[in-house]
Amino acid sequence: MANETQRPDAPAPWYAKGLRFECQPGCGNCCVNHGDYAFVYLEEHDTARLARHLRLSPRRFKQRYTEMDGEYTVLRMDQPACPFLDGTRCTVYGARPTQCRTFPFWDTNLGNRAAWTRLRGFCPGIDKGAVHPLRVIRAHIAAQES
Repeated sequence: MANETQRPDAPAPWYAKGLRFECQPGCGNCCVNHGDYAFVYLEEHDTARLARHLRLSPRRFKQRYTEMDGEYTVLRMDQPACPFLDGTRCTVYGARPTQCRTFPFWDTNLGNRAAWTRLRGFCPGIDKGAVHPLRVIRAHIAAQES
């Protein structure tokens, strides 16, 4: 499991030396529904930030852009992509949800090297660009848990 404990005696995760990732301009693939990647889960701080960005009240934002998936608030994905994707451009980039901000450093993608490699199937930025050190990856994981 990627969400390893941070005890001193815990074994180092497979990505302990860091991972290469660089978002590729004009891609937008992470914003399009892909089977397991069909939901954007929102925390209260995400809805508040998006509502402010769109100059809506949080209540109006939720009515217009969200639905419930069990006990979780998710973006309404009536289309094959995020409602804030315009072509390959995110129209709410500065206010995007935590889930979007932390991609691709999610538990499901960090479970093992094979899961990370499979991600290349739709994300051309995997294994490209600068190395993200373990401390940065852990910060992304921690952001998802708060």
